[in-house]
Amino acid sequence: MKSSTTFDVAVIGAGVFGAWTTLELRMAKLRVLLIDAYGSGNSRSSSGGESRIIRMSYGDAAVYTRFAQQSLPRWIELSKQNADPLFDPTGVLFTALPSTPHFEHSRATLEKAGIPFDYLDNSTLCARYPQIEFPDNSVGLLEPGSGALMARRAVRAVAAAATKLGVTYRQEAIFVPPAKDTLDAVFTRSNGRIEAGQFVFACGAWLPRLFPHLLKRLIHPTRQEIFFFGAPPGSGQFSPPSMPIWIDFGLAVYSFPDLEGRGVKFAIDRHGPAFDPDLGSRQISAKSIRDVRQLATRHFPALAGAPLLETRVCQYENTNNGDFLIDRHPDLRNVWIAGGGSGHGFKHGPAVGEYVSAMVRGTAKPEPRFLFVAQPATWERSIY
Repeated sequence: MKSSTTFDVAVIGAGVFGAWTTLELRMAKLRVLLIDAYGSGNSRSSSGGESRIIRMSYGDAAVYTRFAQQSLPRWIELSKQNADPLFDPTGVLFTALPSTPHFEHSRATLEKAGIPFDYLDNSTLCARYPQIEFPDNSVGLLEPGSGALMARRAVRAVAAAATKLGVTYRQEAIFVPPAKDTLDAVFTRSNGRIEAGQFVFACGAWLPRLFPHLLKRLIHPTRQEIFFFGAPPGSGQFSPPSMPIWIDFGLAVYSFPDLEGRGVKFAIDRHGPAFDPDLGSRQISAKSIRDVRQLATRHFPALAGAPLLETRVCQYENTNNGDFLIDRHPDLRNVWIAGGGSGHGFKHGPAVGEYVSAMVRGTAKPEPRFLFVAQPATWERSIY
């Protein structure tokens, strides 16, 4: 057997939660290992892909508004340090029917937090964004300071920043041996032993595999399909600043403007079928393309007949209620679980990293809704 290496903390999973946690732990002067089976930002991970939304509107779930508000300056700072920008302030537009509770709660939370936004009545909404066909009587909330994070490049930039500070980074698969009370080590598939004082498992959709008895009923990976349609030639109406990111919770759809020439991104924000992140097919069926094209052109008439430039299959890593699951393992006192991104986690990476680092070091109070005891017994529809 290969010789063992000892760290203060080993972080398993180099996605957005793991990478930011690693960076924060290293900034606290701890010896940290970051390890991932496929590499940071890989296409199998929930942190892979081209773009993610950063927004502040979360209904009355003020902790997520606070986490997003805390995270945005860190993302902007990282973007400025990068050769290619990682954040595009496209603005984020939410639409809903008047008096929709989630919409009104978001409006109240933004006001309380002092976050700038524009309320758009129906006539203003339709006049400002004629390229979008909104449901009748829709109203809007525009967050002008929010926008798009370039996901793959961004999470790799975080991991690179951590390694520059002295974090050890490895691309290897691991398995967790049986343990009671304390986990002494994990083992790599190449027969290596990794010892650490504490372990943080931030490996997303793979968490139920590593801890099946604990997590198989609490975390549910689902297949999610993404589509990119080509904008009309010579037209700027589908690019920033003419078009923001658009989300309609009632319709359960979202879209990105044409960023970096990739096309208009469109997706249905509903849980797909159960999905295997290692072996699941990432091909899109002809029926899915027809159904989504019909829905996309209903809301973007100018995209009727537009070429489909790209498709992607990723996964959500859903908890039973859509809240994050960040807590100490109930049976292993030196093991922490940091997961449950549930399709909305990427934006919160910096705040999650600070929070997990503080929890591991014993300097923070736990957020009640992130704990195991807060998870319901059955899977619900997340509104986040």
